[in-house]
Amino acid sequence: MLVPIFQVDAFTTRRFAGNPAAVMLLENFPDDAVLQAVAAENNLAETAFLVSDGEDYLLRWFTPTVEVPLCGHATLASAAVVMERLSPGRNAVVFHSASGPLKVARAATGYVMDFPARRSAPVAVPPPLIAEALGQIPVEVVADEFNYLALLESEQQVRKLMPDIAAIARLERSGLIVTAQGELNYDFVSRYFAPTKGIPEDP
Repeated sequence: MLVPIFQVDAFTTRRFAGNPAAVMLLENFPDDAVLQAVAAENNLAETAFLVSDGEDYLLRWFTPTVEVPLCGHATLASAAVVMERLSPGRNAVVFHSASGPLKVARAATGYVMDFPARRSAPVAVPPPLIAEALGQIPVEVVADEFNYLALLESEQQVRKLMPDIAAIARLERSGLIVTAQGELNYDFVSRYFAPTKGIPEDP
């Protein structure tokens, strides 16, 4: 079976920047083992697999090692493929996924995505592994069922961070988001680490 593959750099207007995702259009989903093997071969943070469903699409995301229930940049990349390559001029698309229907619409400066909110709660006693992994004690730690989020004091701390990836892999959640308030041009900066998903750091 020959399948077209698109590699799209999301969140950028420049070549070789942003966050790359592979997007593959299928007639139907083969066995999960096949999808996982293809994602491993692509070796990007995510590979998005699309199957046409009337005017909409079924959408699944795989890292090089696991299927994930939600992925922002690969959804954005999938929308770009649908609206720029498959149906040029189309203004919106709905993807049906493990996280429910996800709508992406064309906007004046790009695309707007409507994603489900994941509510986080403060962690009264943060796991010692977080401080060990970061080499510093966060200002605050919150968590949802998938990720920890650690707030640091400054943008520079986030940018210069050299975390212990092995320590992050031992956390009870599959991902660690590290963030801080932006200092000049941005509201905030963040980095995402998910070694147990095969993504030491998301680009």
